[in-house]
Amino acid sequence: MSQNLIISEETIANKIYFIRNQKVMLDRDLALLYGIETRVLKQAVKRNISRFPEDFMFELSQLEFDNLKSQFVTSSWGGTRKLPSVFTEHGVLMLSSVLNSDKAIQTNIQIMRIFSKVRQMLLDTTDLKIDILQIQKKLENHDKNIELVFSYLDELTDKKENAKPRTKIGYKK
Repeated sequence: MSQNLIISEETIANKIYFIRNQKVMLDRDLALLYGIETRVLKQAVKRNISRFPEDFMFELSQLEFDNLKSQFVTSSWGGTRKLPSVFTEHGVLMLSSVLNSDKAIQTNIQIMRIFSKVRQMLLDTTDLKIDILQIQKKLENHDKNIELVFSYLDELTDKKENAKPRTKIGYKK
């Protein structure tokens, strides 16, 4: 990396939230990672607003913002006057074309790698869930089959207990 810029994966991963069924990052977190003020990031976005459609960036509703704030035990939000904007993975990628500094480019590369890892982790957990569901179905079938075997055994033992004595054939003494 050009300036030995290393931001830990954990730092970036902790700044990815799941809002409106999308993985997003807050404008203030991105500004912090890029080493710029939030207002500078917002100004750059406003100047290039056509690059940020609704599926790249959107503003949080008051309810979403309140829910997000309630997830933090100690609030470090300060006095924000405007609701924060959040950027999806594509929006973060688009930010690299709007913010031209080397730090922004290197930070973006790291963020994209983390987004990919998060996506892979979600896929891995989905595969695990599918495997678990298949195992549960098999176990349910095994339970039904075992019950069936026991019912057949009960029928056989009932038949054996209620059976008439058989007459023997052959030589008699």
